[in-house]
Amino acid sequence: MTSSNKAVVPSAREALNKFKMEAASEVGVNLKQGYNGDLTSREAGSVGGQMVKKMIQAYENGMQ
Repeated sequence: MTSSNKAVVPSAREALNKFKMEAASEVGVNLKQGYNGDLTSREAGSVGGQMVKKMIQAYENGMQ
């Protein structure tokens, strides 16, 4: 069984972590470096949702 958390491009991990921290800050979730298992589902979902929103926005801006 392979891990689904393995980055296809290992060097991208730092950029993704920075992106995640920015998204968390924008929605008011206080992420820490390392373990964040104490977040509620709502907090984790809002961070993920913000990340997707920003990716869609960036893609749409690139199409113009």
